[in-house]
Amino acid sequence: MRYTIIVPVYNRKNEVEELLNSAESLDYPREEFEFLFVDDGSVDNLKDFLNDYHSKSKLNYRYIYQENSGPAGARNNGMSNSDSEYFLFLDSDCLLPPQWLKEIDLGIVENNYDAFGGPDTFHESFSPVLKAVNYSMTSFIGTGGIRGSEKSVEKFYPRSFNMGISKAVYDKIGGMRLRYYGEDTDFSARIYDAGFKVGLISEAFVYHKRRTSLPLFFKQISRIGMSRIVIGNLHKHMLKPIHLLPAMLILGLLFLFILSILIPSIFSWFWIPVFIGFLLICLLAFYQSYKMYQSIKIGFLSILALNIQVFGYGYGLLKAIWRFHIIKENIENK
Repeated sequence: MRYTIIVPVYNRKNEVEELLNSAESLDYPREEFEFLFVDDGSVDNLKDFLNDYHSKSKLNYRYIYQENSGPAGARNNGMSNSDSEYFLFLDSDCLLPPQWLKEIDLGIVENNYDAFGGPDTFHESFSPVLKAVNYSMTSFIGTGGIRGSEKSVEKFYPRSFNMGISKAVYDKIGGMRLRYYGEDTDFSARIYDAGFKVGLISEAFVYHKRRTSLPLFFKQISRIGMSRIVIGNLHKHMLKPIHLLPAMLILGLLFLFILSILIPSIFSWFWIPVFIGFLLICLLAFYQSYKMYQSIKIGFLSILALNIQVFGYGYGLLKAIWRFHIIKENIENK
């Protein structure tokens, strides 16, 4: 078989059903690919659901159960239980457009990629909150284009929500070595270090739900901030001043707050420019979001999502610095 699509799952049976429903429309020969769902200790009867699922287009799919060990362990388990030419990774909260697999195949053939990834975007059926989160995670002012844009502030590192590798990559460097924090970014860096050809297949996008509420989005983005410090410890070149800007912003605002209490007379000299800059960024976010969705509500939600992303990421950076560098918590297996 040419492709095994590995999907780690933990209590996400409803997402698996939506993913499979979208996969029914994939424009690619059924004998050339399979889905491998790796159940990471779920208790929602995913196995029974898959046993009862009847594919309208004769999709091939398999199921593996493991004790809970995290998404990286699930992907490694999937790779060790497959002998396809390529392993593709998806998150369970993704939906697939019909051309997804065909675009991947075309990208591999044209560019001879050993490893690759595609972007994520929104589906029209997504809720206003999901669309706002999508704006924040894909806009240049939100992430700098690092999740799959042709214009990016740094080299493209495939992420496991939409990523693939050849079996030759797995045979040479093995699987993912981190459990939770930045396991896919570390994996991509090791692939580069091993000399393999890595690239972006921009047309192979997926519809990615991510987190369904703003509080859950904050929790997710703070973990991503923590992972940047973990990655920086393993790959020094991957922790740059630009990555620390959200943490510096939080510390700077805290310093200004304390200073303005101690010296009230300087309040206007510092806070007025800060407020004007903040307002301009919010207006830009609203404009870009409104242009994308034609919705005032989503425009305001996008402002909230962008601020949650910046401050959540900064909080995660500071938390990781405290845990792994100040109190010296063991960073291994993170």
